[in-house]
Parts: sequence; structure tokens; C-alpha cells
Amino acid sequence: MATLDKVDLAIADRLQQDGRLSNARLAEQLALSEASCWRRQKRLEETGVIEGYKAVLNRRKLGIGVMAFVQIVCTQHSEEVTAAFERIIQASPNVITCHNTTGEADFLLQVVAKDLDDYSRFVEKVLRKLPGVLSIRSNLSLREMKVMNKLPITDMEL
Repeated sequence: MATLDKVDLAIADRLQQDGRLSNARLAEQLALSEASCWRRQKRLEETGVIEGYKAVLNRRKLGIGVMAFVQIVCTQHSEEVTAAFERIIQASPNVITCHNTTGEADFLLQVVAKDLDDYSRFVEKVLRKLPGVLSIRSNLSLREMKVMNKLPITDMEL
């Protein structure tokens, strides 16, 4: 982990709230010189604390109405099968997150689709063809109560 101080965390926090914040405005908000602020931000980028910048899109306004959480239980855990599984998941734009988990399921996927027919096609063409899979359990999201990509870094102990 990179050595961070309160100023680094403040820079990271402000940029995760608004990735389009200019260096001049950021420096002003934090009472830093622009040069110092820019150097710190570049160091955060170079050390991988800041991985990138992106726009946050509204999936519903783009016609993506279904979100499912999919639990996958595998029967095979060999390197070859796991690598093939991972390649397929990485190549699928419908899978927006995939976690190797503890507990009942081996993997937990977050999957999006235009509608239920689109989701059904995804299950048939992708999920059911994954190698080494014993079971697939889908839970459809009825309502998003909280969606957040912001990490709680302002309360971190240094």
C-alpha cells in the first residue's frame, strides 16, 4: 500500500466525487499550491491509488433494465477450467462484476441485460456453457436501494 497522508486522502476523496475537477479548483479547495496538488495527484495515479477516471452512466436511461446477481457453484477447479471460465467471464460485457467467494457459491456475478428475454439469452448462451459449472442461481434485483462507487476514505485511520 502506498504511504498516504490526510492531504492525499482528501485529493482522492474529492476526485472520486468529481473526476472532472480541475487541478486549480482542487488545489483551491484544499488550500494547496497548484504545483503541489498536481504532483500529489500524479503520484496517486502512478502508484495505482487512482486507477482512472470515468463517467457514471444511468443504465436504465440506456435501456438496460435488468440487473441480476448470479451465484455459480463449480465442480471442477483445475487451472485449465478456471482459466477458461475466467476468459469467458472477462469477455462478456453483460458481467459487470465477478467475485470468487467463500460460502456456498464459488463465484458471485453482477449481470446486466436489456430485459428478461436478453437475460435469458445470456444465461443460455454464456452461463450454461461455462466449463465446470454445477449450478447457476440467479437473483433479480427488484429495486436498487443504494448504488455507490465511492470508497469511505475520509474516515480512514492513517
